Amino acid sequence: MDPKSERIKAVGYAAAAAVFYALNVPCSKLLLGSVPPTFMAAFLYLGAGLGVGIMYIFHRRNEQPSERLCRKDMPYTIAMVLLDIIAPILLMLGVKLGTSANASLLGNFEIVATTLIAMLVFRERVSKKLWAAIGLITLSSIILSFGGKGSFSFSAGSLLVLGATACWGLENNCTRSISEKSTYQIVTIKGFGSGAGSFVIALIIGEDMPQLRHILPALLLGFVAYGMSIFTYIRAQKTLGAAKTSAYYAVAPFIGAFLSFVVLHEALTAVYLTALAVMIAGTAFAAADTLESGD
Repeated sequence: MDPKSERIKAVGYAAAAAVFYALNVPCSKLLLGSVPPTFMAAFLYLGAGLGVGIMYIFHRRNEQPSERLCRKDMPYTIAMVLLDIIAPILLMLGVKLGTSANASLLGNFEIVATTLIAMLVFRERVSKKLWAAIGLITLSSIILSFGGKGSFSFSAGSLLVLGATACWGLENNCTRSISEKSTYQIVTIKGFGSGAGSFVIALIIGEDMPQLRHILPALLLGFVAYGMSIFTYIRAQKTLGAAKTSAYYAVAPFIGAFLSFVVLHEALTAVYLTALAVMIAGTAFAAADTLESGD
């Protein structure tokens, strides 16, 4: 496959990751009344590990030994797991304390965190067009944030969601550093490792174990919203890098906000269209940068 086609395919992966993840916040909001936040975070990741782990069983026979994680990948792998234990717990607490729409919109600050860390720590090149894309995408989030009554407020819930985005920004860059290795193995380790860590924390802090009829939907949601989202995100990172992938992934809050309106009947105003126009402009800059760049 030629480089241009490879980059277009990677953009498709990034968009798919955004769509899968957009299901997370509104669907989690429905379950959080019956599943405590830390257990919810645990089951989301365990669902991801279980679902992609089953896929890995069938894929492993076709995998080259060089694709598997090795000792030199361990620091990034451990950091990835630890950050993925902290981030979803902060997010679920933020969703519980605030609104689903607010959490979806604040989630776009992950783009800024990912890009700054990619540039300052991992020395990833960030072009002027990509900065323009990130600026417009962030602006669109701010505009959309004021689209509904109380949709954007720096409450304790909002600060917890921002903490989650910072953790995921660093985690995105750690994952980028091992993205050339087996996507199946990375997601399986991420799912079971982060899920088990959150599960132990939930037991330690004394959260009540939810009923099985609530656990199963949480696991299924985890497979789709976390497992398939992480899987396609990593595939995009292989070609696009951490910063550029996060720019395309920014459509997730718009989808999440719309789903919050449809499923949870949370407010959505005409400002949504204005913000969407700005988002499209930002995505156009990101697309132009992708087509011109050979990175």
